[in-house]
Amino acid sequence: MDTIKADKTLDAKGLDCPMPLLKAKKAMETLERGQVLEILGTDEGSKVDLPVWCERVGHAFLGAKEEKNYFKLYIQKG
Repeated sequence: MDTIKADKTLDAKGLDCPMPLLKAKKAMETLERGQVLEILGTDEGSKVDLPVWCERVGHAFLGAKEEKNYFKLYIQKG
């Protein structure tokens, strides 16, 4: 995970479901195919919701990294 370079970062810390997913969807619209979105979050449901959403719409979920008080999720636009 340390080698992933994000093209855009979305700070979704403190947001509850479904806001992290909705904001990620909007942020992905600004990226080009192959670019990576880094999502900073605290809502545990996002760790399940975002990978499922990626699979459904054709983006690649690259993984998650735990930090002290939040986590990072990485999505590559398909």
